[in-house]
Amino acid sequence: MNVEILYRPSYSLGVIKLGPNERIRVDAGAMVSMSEGVNIETKAEGGLFKSLGRAVLGGESFFQNFFQASPSGGEVTVAPDLPGDVFLLELQSEKMMVQAGSYLASEPGIELSTKVSMKAFVAAEGVSMLEATGSGKLLLSSYGAIHEKNLAAGEKYTVDTSHMVAFSANMHVELKTVGGFKSTMLSGEGMVVQVTGPGRLLMQTRSPKAFLAWLIPQIPTKSS
Repeated sequence: MNVEILYRPSYSLGVIKLGPNERIRVDAGAMVSMSEGVNIETKAEGGLFKSLGRAVLGGESFFQNFFQASPSGGEVTVAPDLPGDVFLLELQSEKMMVQAGSYLASEPGIELSTKVSMKAFVAAEGVSMLEATGSGKLLLSSYGAIHEKNLAAGEKYTVDTSHMVAFSANMHVELKTVGGFKSTMLSGEGMVVQVTGPGRLLMQTRSPKAFLAWLIPQIPTKSS
């Protein structure tokens, strides 16, 4: 399987070239196009409760689409809902925590499950995140571009929670304030998270929460 990402970072498109009979899992609604001979199967992967957990707690679709190429191979293109980037991760027997809505596609060697934990609560402003486990290609999406940071052992880094996309599951995550009481209340930053390496950290350069905070007051209301 070969993946090429075009039109980065604002309107990214993932072009997935499948070898003979190769198979890939794609989030529902993410497919843009596919070549002739590619078959699609839609199912609740992992059973009812696992799929329900991904949908209700992980922010992903209840049903997942599986695309399989013909004996001569094929092509599938995918894109996220929002304007932004697509990022390819190559997992090697590792775990990544992924924010709700950022999963796009993955090879069969990667298992997806919903992780309910304090770490997810701290990092995602919720109680759960998706946990991607195994080996293979994993495609993630973001609002805005994706910025990758590799942390050394013991290295600490502070991130606004609304900019988190994914991070290595072994990393320590701690909720912090940006400074003293005055900075926390008046800076507009509020609460942040401090992550400690070693591991990989993926951040999005735009915040959906900040965009909504700007957009909603601009929407005209019906006059009485």
